[in-house]
Amino acid sequence: MERIQSINLARIDWCLADSGMTRDELAREVDIAPATLAKVFEGEAGLTFRQLRKLAAYFGRGTLFFLTPGPVDEAAAHTPQFRTLANQKPELSARMKLLIERVERQREIYRALRDELDPEEIVHFSPPDLAGLGIPEAARAVRDWLGLADRNDFNSYRAAIEARGLLVFQSNGYQGEWQIAKTSPILGFSLYDPACPVILVKKQDSAARQSFTLMHELGHLLLHKTSSIDDEGDLHARAGAEQEANAFAGHLLVPDAFLLSIRDFERPDEVAAYDDWLAPQRRDWGVSGEVILRRLLDANRLSKARYEAYRQWWATRQLPPKAGGSREYRNREPKHIFGDGYVRTVLDALNSRRISLAKASTYLDNLKISDLHKLEQHYANV
Repeated sequence: MERIQSINLARIDWCLADSGMTRDELAREVDIAPATLAKVFEGEAGLTFRQLRKLAAYFGRGTLFFLTPGPVDEAAAHTPQFRTLANQKPELSARMKLLIERVERQREIYRALRDELDPEEIVHFSPPDLAGLGIPEAARAVRDWLGLADRNDFNSYRAAIEARGLLVFQSNGYQGEWQIAKTSPILGFSLYDPACPVILVKKQDSAARQSFTLMHELGHLLLHKTSSIDDEGDLHARAGAEQEANAFAGHLLVPDAFLLSIRDFERPDEVAAYDDWLAPQRRDWGVSGEVILRRLLDANRLSKARYEAYRQWWATRQLPPKAGGSREYRNREPKHIFGDGYVRTVLDALNSRRISLAKASTYLDNLKISDLHKLEQHYANV
C-alpha cells in the first residue's frame, strides 16, 4: 500500500502540543502502532492515506492541513470562541478541546445547510432586549420569549430554546466522540454567535440537573453575550458573571410565583426527606430539589445551614447500581445529541437532494445507511 512521505510532521507535533498529548497517546487513539508512528517521525516511513485521514479526523482537521508546508497560523487554527473557553479553563483535556471544535464544525454544517433551504423556514436568533433589567425581570422576559408553560422537563426546555434559533447539543452517555467523561467536572458550555449560538449540556443521570445547566448557559449567552464553559464549581458560584447566570437560571426555572405552592410548615425535619416533600414541584417544573431549595434560601424561607445540609446529604447519598444502557435505537441518537432542529435540517437537505446519503450519514454521527433510513421513518411517523 502506497505511503505518503510528504507529511508536515511539525504540524502533527503542533496538534499534540495544543492538545496536551504525547505521540504514544496519539498512536493509541488513532489505532496506529507506536513503533510505526515513531518511524514516521524518524523519516523512515510514511502513513497510508487512510491512516492520515484518521489522524486528521481525530484532530478535527482536513488531510491537507498536514500536507501543507510551513508552520501553523495559530490565529487561524482556532476560533475566538474556542480561545475564550480555553482561556477560561486552561486545564481542559485534549478530548474536551476536540469536543468543542467538533461542536463548532457541526454548527457550521447546520448553518450552511439551513441557508440553502427556504428562507421563510429559517428561525433567526433574535433575543429580547434585557438591558437595564434586574435578574428576576430578565428571567421573566426570557420565560415569556421562550413561551414556557407551567409544566416542563429538560426536553421541553430544550425544544423551546431551539425554537428561538439556538442549537442545543447533549453529550452522549456512551463512549465515543460526543461523550464527556463521567469523571470530567465540566457540565456544559456555550458558544456565542450573534446569528446562531450553541449550547452543549453534559448527559447526567438526572435530567433535572441538566435543565439548570441549560439555563445557566443560556444566561451567559443572553446576559453576557459571551462564550463560557462551566463546571460544578461555576454552578454554585456566589460572585461575578457565574453568580448572575446561576440567579438567572434559578428565576427562569422557578419564578417567584411558583414558590407560593410550597408550604413551609410541611417541610420535614430531615433533609433526606426534602426531595419527597418537593416531589410535585420537582416533577412539574423539571428541576432538581436543590434548585428549589436555593430559591427558597434566596427568598429567606430556608436557612443556609439547612440548604448546605441538604447539599451534603445529596452528595453522599447511596444510589442503587444502574443497569447498562442499550443501543437498540441507535438511529435516534443524533436527535438526542444534536437536537430536533439540526436533524430535521439535515434530513430536509437530503430529501431535497442538496446532500448525498453519505454526507447525511457523516453529519448525523456517522449513522449507518440502514439506521439513517430508520431515522427518516421515525420522523415520517412523528
